[in-house]
Amino acid sequence: MPVKNNQLRHPILTLDLNFMGINRTIAAYLIPHSNGGILIECGPGSTIGALQEGLKQHGFTTDDITDVFLTHIHLDHAGAAGWLARKGAMIHVHPVGAPHLLYPEKLLASAGRIYGELMDTLWGEFLPVPQTQLFTHEDGEDIEVSDLILCAIDTPGHANHHFAYILEDTCFSGDIAGVRLPGLPHLRLPMPPPEFHLEKWRNSLKKLSQVEFDQIATTHFGIYTDAKWHLSRAHRALDEVERWMEQVMPADLPVETLQEEFVRWARYTSQQDGLDDDLINSYETTNPSWMSAHGIYRYWKKVLNRQPEG
Repeated sequence: MPVKNNQLRHPILTLDLNFMGINRTIAAYLIPHSNGGILIECGPGSTIGALQEGLKQHGFTTDDITDVFLTHIHLDHAGAAGWLARKGAMIHVHPVGAPHLLYPEKLLASAGRIYGELMDTLWGEFLPVPQTQLFTHEDGEDIEVSDLILCAIDTPGHANHHFAYILEDTCFSGDIAGVRLPGLPHLRLPMPPPEFHLEKWRNSLKKLSQVEFDQIATTHFGIYTDAKWHLSRAHRALDEVERWMEQVMPADLPVETLQEEFVRWARYTSQQDGLDDDLINSYETTNPSWMSAHGIYRYWKKVLNRQPEG
């Protein structure tokens, strides 16, 4: 684990990828070093133009990016990785996710079943990462890039191929610490199929709470200085989802009805936190509640193997 040293903190530059024309929904983080810069997350292929523009604003081009660290391989986080690899970047990823970057056919087929004809509009082109550009790491491993040292923390629950990365006093949390957009304090958990697992998620949050850092940099969206509150709120969100599941799932509703119920509940909890319609819509663009409903449905049926009452 790299030593925390606030006096030597490297600058972290937030690149807004302006996903679907909506700002502050997907971030990539640029961290300069003595030989160029690294990215943590790269966004989907559909936002490559915004990524290039964000780099340009800070005096960088894609040719300056030596390494890309992916928290996981979902398209909103990793879709442009193959394109950046062809520009010369080394791609760092969880070992469970690496095969899908080399051979993305199965990943794309799975996403295609969810998004259908919207695949290209939402995510753009997903290119394979060449084997020579792909690096995997183990839990707790320190990774050196020039004068930077990052530590990879295995954090399943949202996906089995999920890392959080620690750099000095900042945790780059991917999706494991939830979605939190700028504005009123509110946090949602993205729970898509097929790998949402409540207990694994809870254990990952506990694991992160035992690591020393002050800031959380979420992919969706921004850097927050209240790391302890943020992790506590994510724990609470898991508890709230579990209570909702225990109340609703035993009725064995059709998945379409379940989807409607969860979307309604997510909107209600957002309104309770004071969010207006515009901010609620931004959360739904970033983290569609209907998709979390499908993840919950699969977890209840396939993982917990819970049967309907009666």
